[in-house]
Amino acid sequence: MQQATDRVSDWLLVDQGLVDRFADVIGDHQYIHVDPERAAREGGFGGTIAHGFLVISLLTQLQQSAMPPGCGVEVNYGFEKVRFVAPVRVGSRIRARFTPVSSQARGSGRLDTYGVTVEVEGQQKPAAVAEWHILKAQAEEKAQ
Repeated sequence: MQQATDRVSDWLLVDQGLVDRFADVIGDHQYIHVDPERAAREGGFGGTIAHGFLVISLLTQLQQSAMPPGCGVEVNYGFEKVRFVAPVRVGSRIRARFTPVSSQARGSGRLDTYGVTVEVEGQQKPAAVAEWHILKAQAEEKAQ
């Protein structure tokens, strides 16, 4: 791959509004995500936590601050080995570390695979780990 080193995103705040909007979209209103008072009393995490699928969905946004611009069109090709290692408490900041694993020619583009680690600020354990496959089509040159 062209970049042999890890790429790290900017930090992103996971607030209650973001979690609530995601809950509305996917229809998962479990109290550990959307009811701060009940989650603090009964949830076992000290408050509300982000959905694991929200954390994975945010990789698209986190990737934008970690990767160089001008990569052409990128299409999510899939994930392998997704694991939710530790909760993301609402009010935490997360970032993603993208470690190049492989890159293969695919048509006129490439299939790149990254090891992804979602880190939580101030927390030793990552929130999630995965292998992410991204199809990258070459940007078409504009006619002069």
